[in-house]
Amino acid sequence: MGGVAVAEEPVVTAGWSSFQNGGRPVSLGKLPTSWSPEDGVAWKAEMAGYGQSTPVLHDGRLFVTSTSGANKEVYQLTAIDLVTGEKRWQLDLRNPSPEANNAYVSRAAPSPVADGDGVIALFEGGICVAVDGEGTVRWQRDLVEAYGPIDARHGLAASLEQDATRVFVWIERSGDPYVLALDKKTGETVWKAPGLGASGWASPRLIPTEWGDQLVCSGSGKLVGFDPQAGERLWEFTEISNNTTCTPMPVSPGRFLIGASDGRGEVGGGNAAASNGVIEIVRDDQGKFAPRFLWRAERAVSSFASPVAAAGKAWIVNRAGVLYRLDLETGEEISAKRTDAGGVWATPLITDEHLYLAGTQGETSVFSLQDGSLVAHNRLWESDAAAGAAPGGREGGGVGQGPPLAGRGATLYSVSAAPPYLIFRRGDRLIAVKE
Repeated sequence: MGGVAVAEEPVVTAGWSSFQNGGRPVSLGKLPTSWSPEDGVAWKAEMAGYGQSTPVLHDGRLFVTSTSGANKEVYQLTAIDLVTGEKRWQLDLRNPSPEANNAYVSRAAPSPVADGDGVIALFEGGICVAVDGEGTVRWQRDLVEAYGPIDARHGLAASLEQDATRVFVWIERSGDPYVLALDKKTGETVWKAPGLGASGWASPRLIPTEWGDQLVCSGSGKLVGFDPQAGERLWEFTEISNNTTCTPMPVSPGRFLIGASDGRGEVGGGNAAASNGVIEIVRDDQGKFAPRFLWRAERAVSSFASPVAAAGKAWIVNRAGVLYRLDLETGEEISAKRTDAGGVWATPLITDEHLYLAGTQGETSVFSLQDGSLVAHNRLWESDAAAGAAPGGREGGGVGQGPPLAGRGATLYSVSAAPPYLIFRRGDRLIAVKE
C-alpha cells in the first residue's frame, strides 16, 4: 500500500453528455430512491432495434443508438423526449460492414456524445455521424472506407470521448488499431495515432493533469496516454493485467481509478486485485511521464462496471455483485458486502447522498455514501415478463472474455441521471423512473 494526498472530488458538469458522463457519473439533482414495476415508472420507450450504449442528454431530449436486421444492416439514432418518453425523430443509417446480429458481438455498443451543437454517434460498422438537435445530419464519416475494415473480437465497444473542439474515436481492431481525433464541426481528421495492440473494450478517457488533459486508453496488460492536441504517445504503462473492460475514472488532477477483472478467459492472468487501484501520472526531471500505482487493492476486483470515487472512498463491484468500499487515500478496505443487485455491468451512479448499483436483471440497490448501508432495493421489471426480450440472447460473455453481451431475457446496460429522472437502458428500451 502506498500513500496519497487527499483526493479531490470530481468536477461535475450539467447534463449527461457522454459514456459515464466523462468519468463523472454524478447527479447534481435529486433522484428517486424507491420504485417498482407498478410505482415510479414515468415512461417506457421501445427501441427500433437493440443496443448496448448509454443514452446522452441534450436540450431536453435523450439520444440513443440501436441496430436492427439479421446482419445489423441498419443503425438507428433516436431522439426521445425526456418528459414524455415520446419519439421525436429517428435517423436510419446503412451499415457499411454488416455482420450477424447475435449475442456474441457488440450491438450499437459505443455511446454517443452531446454538446451545444447536437450529438455525435459512432457505430461498430464504421459510421460516425454528427446531427443537430432536430436530426439533421451535419457531417458523416465512413471509417471503413477511410481506414479499412474493423475486424475486432466480439466487435467494437469503445464509446466516444470529447473536448470542446474534438471527438476522440478508438478503433482497437485486430490489425493496425488506431485512435482518431475528429473536428467536431466538420468531421475532418485532426490526427491519427496507432492504437494499443491489446484486447480491450474500455473507452478512451480524458484525464486532467497539471500539464493539461491526457487521453488515456486501457487494454489488456497496458495503459497508454496520448496528447489530445496532437496525438503524440506520451507514456505507456504495463505493470497491470486483466484490464480489458473498465474505463479509467478521474479522481483528481493526474490521478485516476482503474479496474481489472478476475481474468477468467483472459491471457496473462495475474493477481487481478493488484491491478485495481489509483494510478498517478508523474513527470521526471527529463520531462518524461511515468505513471505509477499509488495503491493497489488487496481483494477488490472489478467486472464490467468501472470503479467510482465518492465521499472519500473508492467503490468497486465485482462480477458477483459484491460491493467493496476502500479508502481513497490509502486503498485500505473498509467493507465488502454481497448485494442483491446481482451481476452488474452498469457503472454505479452517484448523488450527494447515495450510490446506485443497477444489476443486469433490473434489480437496483441504493446505498448510503456515508456508511455504505442499504437504503433501498428496487425491481424495475418482473423477470418472467421480461424473458426473451434480448433477441438471439445467451448468457453474457464471461468476465475478461469481451464486452457486456446480451444475457438471457432482458439485460440492463446502463443507468444515468437526468434529474428528476433516472434513465435505465435495456437492450430493447429506455425506462424512466421519477418520484
